[in-house]
Amino acid sequence: MSIQENYNIIKGRLPQYVELVAVSKTHPVSAIQEVYDLGQKVFGENKVQELTEKYPLLPKDIKWHLIGHLQTNKVKYIAEYIDTIQSVDSEKLLREINKEAGKHNRKINILLQVKIAKEETKFGLEAGEAKIMYEKFLNGEFPNIAITGLMGMATFTEDENQIKQEFLNLKKLFDELNQLNPLETLSMGMSDDFPIAIECGANSVRVGSAIFGRRDYSK
Repeated sequence: MSIQENYNIIKGRLPQYVELVAVSKTHPVSAIQEVYDLGQKVFGENKVQELTEKYPLLPKDIKWHLIGHLQTNKVKYIAEYIDTIQSVDSEKLLREINKEAGKHNRKINILLQVKIAKEETKFGLEAGEAKIMYEKFLNGEFPNIAITGLMGMATFTEDENQIKQEFLNLKKLFDELNQLNPLETLSMGMSDDFPIAIECGANSVRVGSAIFGRRDYSK
């Protein structure tokens, strides 16, 4: 099927309240422009270098989300224009984003990435660490960022019960932090498991291959 057909199918499967982040990593500018022309304004990239190459070539009203692991020394390259960084997994990174955002006199939206998967390869904060960082934010420690929610990735498995339980664990933490101060975004679910994520409370999903087709993993 074409990108347009894929996109329309995905949009048709999402409730109105669920934000779609179209994951465009490894896909060319032409494909991103095609999806943009269908009305999509929120795109996700994994790598800073790839994002910095694409950004000048695409419409400036795109809301870019950085969804991959971010090194502190790379923050400066995207701080001027990034809308949301979904993959904040340490206080050190949070402080660096706050510093770089201040240089551009802007606030950057942040999702705290919480480790819910059993896989060692996944990044993320423990629940307790996320709560401490959120409390510090509420106490005014990071004036140039806005912690707007949480992000998590489930284990890559065909065991739907395990995936569901991991998503529900993140939803529970989201609800706890929401009691301290309201959060907006619970980002869970990708091309293979977003229906389960929505069932478990996600209001933002990150979908790439189901829209753009198989990725070029040589990049």
